[in-house]
Amino acid sequence: MGRYFKFKHEDEIRATCKQLGTTIEFQKDLRPLFERMRIGSYRVGNRLCIQPMEGCDGKLDGAPDVLTFRRYQRFGAGGAKLIWFEATAVVPEGRANPRQLLLNEDNAPAFEKLVHTCRRAHRDTFGSDDDLIVGLQLTHSGRYSYPIALLAYHDPLLDPLTIADQHTRRPVDIHTPLVTDEYLYSLVDRYIAAAKWAWKIGFQFVDIKQCHRYLLSELLSARARRGPFGGDLENRTRLARMIITGIRSEVPELMLASRINVYDGVPYRACDAGSAKEKTGSPVPHVIPVTSAFGTDEREPAKPDLAEPLQWISQMISLGVALINVTMGNPYVSPHLVRPFDYPPPDGYAPPEHPLLGVDRHMRLTEAVQRAFPHVAVVGSGYSYLQDYLFAAAAFNIATGRVSLVGVGRGALPQPDFVRQLLDKGCLDRKRICRTFSYCTALMRSKHNNLGQFPTGCPPFDKEVYGPIWAEACKGTHDETGNGGRKTV
Repeated sequence: MGRYFKFKHEDEIRATCKQLGTTIEFQKDLRPLFERMRIGSYRVGNRLCIQPMEGCDGKLDGAPDVLTFRRYQRFGAGGAKLIWFEATAVVPEGRANPRQLLLNEDNAPAFEKLVHTCRRAHRDTFGSDDDLIVGLQLTHSGRYSYPIALLAYHDPLLDPLTIADQHTRRPVDIHTPLVTDEYLYSLVDRYIAAAKWAWKIGFQFVDIKQCHRYLLSELLSARARRGPFGGDLENRTRLARMIITGIRSEVPELMLASRINVYDGVPYRACDAGSAKEKTGSPVPHVIPVTSAFGTDEREPAKPDLAEPLQWISQMISLGVALINVTMGNPYVSPHLVRPFDYPPPDGYAPPEHPLLGVDRHMRLTEAVQRAFPHVAVVGSGYSYLQDYLFAAAAFNIATGRVSLVGVGRGALPQPDFVRQLLDKGCLDRKRICRTFSYCTALMRSKHNNLGQFPTGCPPFDKEVYGPIWAEACKGTHDETGNGGRKTV
């Protein structure tokens, strides 16, 4: 397709960005990345953030396991001063897979050890962790819960692509029940309980996750739901508002954050025959107006509409949220929106746009949020596709006020020491730069082992650990994915 990342010099990527009409700019001076700033009552030592990425490597009871400890030890030693621990469920039925983390009284000691491991690694490497901030993302997976989908409402675009019961592979239909209002009200206390444990064991903030179409994200678009949690924006944000105010009341010392979808868009499916690399993504058939997508122009759903996202973010800030992490899309049905890539996962599709346009979308929408709230710490996402040029773009965006901090997700898996690389050499180790091959996503989709989920990592550049795991995952073929598709590893 002539789209794969082949840039050898900065002038080449600059020229392509100009040709595409993007807002992406670069600068050689990386000093803005290492500026300190305050977030709430905390001092953070640089502007680089480890994004919350599920490792799918917890124990079946939700406690962190060996690979979880390895990952956060490496992140702690890597040098980023904001480490955003991955999605952790607040109730067992809200886990996205059988190995997702779960925080409760029984698992709290293991989580405490995990926090201490991460911070100790940072101290051992840098001498102090006084300017390191660590937080935990709290989640309920909603329609993507395992093994039973827990729907907030019937979405005409997502329902045909959703499995209601992972054991029977029964798809969602009109008879699939919705979660009750009583159930949603009951979650407030579960979030508060998890937040209390998070504070007690050493996390400095919790993230009320509202992204990627998990439960709180889905409620943001629940115009079709009746009752107190659907309809107008006040109702659609009611549960998150109750959780935020409840935590503020019960654990006032704990800083609050939220990773939020500012643009849902519509689902995409592969539209051509052949391998995943040949199947270009295409929007699923939809009727205008599209009302089941947050932050999306109802008449032209390819376009974002930030009116409601900015209104809700403003209200969250007034309620005490001090840190906003901007993201978009749905990893199950629109992964090119979430994480621009060249190489699709085996059960995916080739990107329907140049990935630089996806990076640009992240930057533009994040800038809109940052400009609207210049005194609030905003984390930007979607940078990993830039590979060698990631931090030149990040430095420009920070220096020009487009964003406060830059989050690194996939790029941190093969090279968790990226900050030390920048400090020591001014550039990354080219032999370990994430090339967006989507091996990590393919492992997340792989379920055919005795635990019901393979752990995810970077097989090409972390071969010692994830090479054997990849080989084992490759033994299973035609294994069904969590969203009703088919996969061949």
